[in-house]
Amino acid sequence: MSPTTLRCTVDGPVATITLARPDKMNAFNATMHAELRDALDQCESDDKVRVVVLTGEGRAFSSGQDLTVDLKRDEQGRLDLGPALERDYNPLILRLSNYPKPVISALNGPAVGASMNIALACDIVVAARSAYLQEAFAKIGLIPDAGGTWILPRLIGPKMALALMLSAESVPAEEAQRMGLVYKVFEDASFAVDVAAFAAKLASGPGLAYRLTKQAVAQSLTNDLEAQLKLEAKLQSEAGSSDDFMEGVAAFREKRAPRFQGR
Repeated sequence: MSPTTLRCTVDGPVATITLARPDKMNAFNATMHAELRDALDQCESDDKVRVVVLTGEGRAFSSGQDLTVDLKRDEQGRLDLGPALERDYNPLILRLSNYPKPVISALNGPAVGASMNIALACDIVVAARSAYLQEAFAKIGLIPDAGGTWILPRLIGPKMALALMLSAESVPAEEAQRMGLVYKVFEDASFAVDVAAFAAKLASGPGLAYRLTKQAVAQSLTNDLEAQLKLEAKLQSEAGSSDDFMEGVAAFREKRAPRFQGR
């Protein structure tokens, strides 16, 4: 059955997953979560895919959780948001954080609430100039979820993270770039073309080294220096015995562009 809340297209080594509920600002519901899990699984199992781009249709990346859907309620009729987090958001954040291929979140527009944290869980964030990020939870009396209280303090420090969370102010793309939340800002008019070019360039790189680099950075968050040095030696041994390393050295000596195969 074809997905109803997103599209997944493959162009050479780049797969693009587009959240497609533009009438709802691409707000997440249970169906979108299930279809996103399936799309990520398909992209992982497709050996031709070397980079995944996550973006949105229309004028937003996503407005976060769709609060108009029939969420679980307690005995007093109040919403219980915990089950949706345990079932959908928590597994998604872990999936993105541990995904073996590079994932680019391409913010075509606002990334608000949980979708901001989903974007930050990806490896690289790029944004259209008109896009913004917003930890909007405090506006409706909630705490940041979808990993926000873990991810954001590690990116910009606890004081700045708290300021963004408590104020619920939006952060324009250029300011987010200065803060280190966004890697590149592209002009709105050329956003799709620029994202495609950036993703294609990344996809031409050494896929195995990418995977090992992601592993090393993830483990650095809990390792001390000695443990991290040992891990680097272990992973470098694996990278150094790869076909990609041999190709990289040969290309350097022959003064040509390398042709990496990801192994």
